[in-house]
Amino acid sequence: MSFNSEYAGHKLLVANRGEIAVRIIRTAQRLGIPTVAIYTSSDALSPHVAIADEAAHLQNSASDQQQLASESKLYLSSAIIISICKQHQVTMVHPGYGFLSENEEFALSVEAAGMIWLGPQPDVIRIMGLKHEARRLAANAGLQLVPGSQGLVNTLEEALSIANTIGFPVILKATAGGGGMGLLVCRNANDLSECFISAQERATSLFHNGGVFIERYYSAARHIEIQVFGNGLGDVVHMGERECSIQRRHQKVVEETPSPFVTGHSGLREDICDAAVKLCRTIKYASAGTVEFLVDDESGAFFFLEMNTRIQVEHAITEAIHPGLDLVEMMLAQGIAQRSETRGLDHATQSMTQAIYDKNLVESRIHAIEARVYCENPSEGFKPSPGILQFVDFPKKNWLRVDSWVSTGTEVTRFFDPLICKLIVTGSTREQAVSRMVQVLKACKVFGPPNNLAYLASICDSTVFKEGKATTRFLDNFDFSPNAFTVLSAGIEMTIQDLPGRRIGLGIPQSGPMDSQAFSAANILAGNTPETEALEIVVLPGAGCKLKFHNLAIVAITGKPATVKINGEQVSMWARLTVSENAILDIAGLPGPGFRVYLAVRGGFPEVPQYLGSKSTSMGLGGYQGRSLRVGDQLALGSQSSSEQDESGPVAFLLPESLIPVYPQDWVIQVLAGPHDDAEILTPEGNSKFYSTKWSISSSSNRMGIRLESNQSIDWARNTGGEGGSHPSNILDNGYVIGTVNVNGDTPVILTNEGPDMGGYVCLCTVATGERWKLGQLSPGSTVTFRKISWQDAQACMKAPLRWIEAVQAVVAGSQPHMGFVVDDALEGRELSGILHRNEQLSGSSRPAVTFRQAGDSAILVEYGEMHLDFVLRARVHALESEVRKRNVKGIWAFAPCIRSTMCHYDSSVISQADVLAVLLNTERSLPDSASGLQFPGRKITFPIVLDDQWCRDALQRYMRTTRNSAVYLPSNIDYLARNNGLEGGVDEALQKLMDSAWLVFGVGFYLACPFLVPIDPRCRLVGQKMNPSRTYTPSGAVGIAGPVAAIYPVVSPGGYQLFGRSLPAWQTWGKGPDFASDRPWLLQPFDQVVFEPVSEERYLEIEQEFNAGQYKFKIEPVVFSMAAYITFTDGIQQEITEFKRKQAEGTAKEEAHETELLREWQVQKAAKAPPTVLVDDTGMAGTSVTSSISASVWKIKCQPGDVIQSADNILVILEAMKTEINILAGEENVGKVVTSLGKGIREGASVQVGDVLAWFE
Repeated sequence: MSFNSEYAGHKLLVANRGEIAVRIIRTAQRLGIPTVAIYTSSDALSPHVAIADEAAHLQNSASDQQQLASESKLYLSSAIIISICKQHQVTMVHPGYGFLSENEEFALSVEAAGMIWLGPQPDVIRIMGLKHEARRLAANAGLQLVPGSQGLVNTLEEALSIANTIGFPVILKATAGGGGMGLLVCRNANDLSECFISAQERATSLFHNGGVFIERYYSAARHIEIQVFGNGLGDVVHMGERECSIQRRHQKVVEETPSPFVTGHSGLREDICDAAVKLCRTIKYASAGTVEFLVDDESGAFFFLEMNTRIQVEHAITEAIHPGLDLVEMMLAQGIAQRSETRGLDHATQSMTQAIYDKNLVESRIHAIEARVYCENPSEGFKPSPGILQFVDFPKKNWLRVDSWVSTGTEVTRFFDPLICKLIVTGSTREQAVSRMVQVLKACKVFGPPNNLAYLASICDSTVFKEGKATTRFLDNFDFSPNAFTVLSAGIEMTIQDLPGRRIGLGIPQSGPMDSQAFSAANILAGNTPETEALEIVVLPGAGCKLKFHNLAIVAITGKPATVKINGEQVSMWARLTVSENAILDIAGLPGPGFRVYLAVRGGFPEVPQYLGSKSTSMGLGGYQGRSLRVGDQLALGSQSSSEQDESGPVAFLLPESLIPVYPQDWVIQVLAGPHDDAEILTPEGNSKFYSTKWSISSSSNRMGIRLESNQSIDWARNTGGEGGSHPSNILDNGYVIGTVNVNGDTPVILTNEGPDMGGYVCLCTVATGERWKLGQLSPGSTVTFRKISWQDAQACMKAPLRWIEAVQAVVAGSQPHMGFVVDDALEGRELSGILHRNEQLSGSSRPAVTFRQAGDSAILVEYGEMHLDFVLRARVHALESEVRKRNVKGIWAFAPCIRSTMCHYDSSVISQADVLAVLLNTERSLPDSASGLQFPGRKITFPIVLDDQWCRDALQRYMRTTRNSAVYLPSNIDYLARNNGLEGGVDEALQKLMDSAWLVFGVGFYLACPFLVPIDPRCRLVGQKMNPSRTYTPSGAVGIAGPVAAIYPVVSPGGYQLFGRSLPAWQTWGKGPDFASDRPWLLQPFDQVVFEPVSEERYLEIEQEFNAGQYKFKIEPVVFSMAAYITFTDGIQQEITEFKRKQAEGTAKEEAHETELLREWQVQKAAKAPPTVLVDDTGMAGTSVTSSISASVWKIKCQPGDVIQSADNILVILEAMKTEINILAGEENVGKVVTSLGKGIREGASVQVGDVLAWFE
């Protein structure tokens, strides 16, 4: 329906949030009315903010912490909202539903400020809001009331007297209550006696009004409401009834119109609608409202309950059965008409003509149903489930309306009602509408924290609902069990992984299981394909995993030996297990070799969405909420399709013992030499020593990298890393591969599934692909020795794991095993070089030297020239990549370029190392000797930046408080950069230089497409060392320098670059915004140019909000980088460059010398504070003991000599390893015993190794 009302000159503020705010703004936009949205900090990225013409932040004078605590209250701050209205020249206010929509004082304040209140008269809001007053008015209008008190009940004696008169059960109601709150059912006098005082107190707390009244409680009744609209002049129309009987906790979840009950009772619709209209005419009701009735399910008698003086959540189904009806538009028209000569909508207009609505109700034959979708857990008492919606997709049907405020990436916070959308379906019959609703509920994809979609589908698919027989008690005993498990305890770490993970590059970790062998076997045993998503779990004694399965499930558990129980009954690992409905699966850690356990569930986890092609958990991405699972998390399961064998008992199938791995304590891992284990990096003796050393696994290891420890030092063949850094392990940044042994300082680290794909440290060797599964079972305290093999050996090495998987598949399918499990193949170590080929630079030639280095069995590092930053070398790298891509070589899938090199990644099952090397050599030979003629198209992208910003300064303050308080780069990184580069103008000159040049993107990678940038103007290339040790915190968008390279941090993370400002990250996790996409959440690529544009901190905050909401558009221009132009430019300023570098070298030398002194002082201080390492010598001790199950540090001691062990669950000691607390329990065998002493040297802060005694008993 349309109106001729004049909207020009009006501006609408929506005093609400979520889907209703979006819905109101959409109507206003259609009518051409400018809109103002209001929002709190947690709502800053919500769509109602983005789509409104203007938006105002609801803020008070509280601190940030207090602000968060009062988020929901801010939408109730009428004074703040009125102030915003005045600031934005608002003429109309729509309150939506909830919050201030039925607040008389707010309505009066709006009108007092000269604005139009889009709702009923304030005095009507007050009277109808007090339910006892509403009952009085309804009775005066001739409506039948639910038997109960005539007004408020003030004393328990009065309450008991009324209850005895009308009969139990009764319901206590807060007169100012609403939304299902303030209701208490009392089934007898005892209930009433216990509840009365608390009901008054709760009413006072919730509604600032302690008044309560009593009504008879009907256990089998219908909740029927009538949609009305009045013009404030006594004219009222109704649009028919809605049935809202399906409620949980007295809150509606499914509504429909027309009511099947009303339709089945002749004359009821006319009578109940007439009663609603009669009441509203009596009070000359204005705007939209709803009169609610309780209808006896047996007799059809109806009783007035209350009136809601606002638009209802479920108004959309009324609009659906009256084509063209828009209740919000009617409210706008009525509000404007109230200020006109007519003082309200003319009763003769279509919108106020009852005959039109009556005709629709009789002739339209439309049935509409609405289901409210909440982020809540029906199996946990409808507990709200805040979190990130990782994937949202609603079906698109012409009979479906979705009123929503969410999309992929939306965060549902704990501050507000968890309603995320309303699904409204229509059909020509009720049967068709019900069928469509079931179809839609099953087709909707809202993946993230638990929601009620499956619950709603179960309701709508039930016989009771299909037959239209649901009453208000229907859900009280509704049987619903989710096809899911709930985490009761999560071990040390539990993540979702799949195979093969992500193969994208650009610093996006591959992820996937650390031990692909045990992972695949678990899936095969469970009845899945080997690649299906499953759980990777780290459990230790005292830190186990416990899951409750709500439905029958078929599972398998493999990996490190553990104790597995189902409902307390021990079962086997490496078996197909049947977990019965409501059973508890318990995985308890055992001491000994191995580290990771794998749990596969038949059907996988279908509601865990893929992120960039994989369900694997990584770096805040993928998996469940981008993190490890926690207590209380619930994961939906796939179809189980169990067989008779599966249901014959808990163990349906057991893998033969010959196929079950036995993990050693001391590992030998086959590696390929290189890329950097040559004589330029290590001495020959150092090389031999590295490979002969038995390295211990550090407790600081994780999925990013496995740290190796030894009392052996690394013998370097050089003193520094040149331009790469002051330590011999430093190099100019280049690509990394999974499994490479990266040396950070003097500490080797095996980069694993979450490791970076680029960085500035040497990599001595790389684990063969066929051996990488072993990395998943290396436990702290175990050892590893590396054995060099050739590329051909690596291909052979790859076959054994594949044959074992085939054997497992064959046995599960019913065949006999044709092989056993072998940990080590007998390949002999060889003296092999990591350098595959080297082209030296010829005398007089401008063609640079190029080295082709082996980087495992699936990559080759191509390295140009000497160890210094040179645009000519970087141009040659780019040219090489471009030419290889043109050749479209099958098997070469990615390049990872950086300063002077590129890592060429290939699939060794498709193309051999020799063939890849030949392609690279031939392509390199095809390039011109000189790079001067090369041109590279790119984009010039402007990034806003706050120089010397508060966020980076805060990061440094944290660093000084928690890590290191004295260094050359403290307290100001920028002041250090000025000194280190010999800039006499100090901070101002340093910042000016950093802004004076455009920056060329040399590489994109490391983590999450982090860009590596170099100023095009050599006079602006400041250099700085990395912070040692690194920061634990860096804000997203921070810009810093290390060596000659700058980077823009993509997310909050650790880091060591010298910070000079904060910009926008070049990464948008959910791909929101005009410059990103869901499958391309990164912005920059090599040879783009970045220009920084300084802005104020205030402007930055506005830009950041736009960026996070996907509304910010970067200024992007096409540009071509010409090497000829660059060379001409640098030749013309060569004298200035030389002078700049001279001063820079002097400054750097001074700062390095000073830093050497400061670092030494800090190391001495640190050593003096370091806790002792336990020297275990318990010789001669008698009795039993509890030992450490892992290499760790002692965080807290929870027992003392003389303590008697009361329970097996008594915590003796809390260890810390991998940033995780590990409870060491007494165990059943020590119950009743007395603690005689702690292990020798055990105290808080001490380090312990596997097997060290923590406590003695007798």
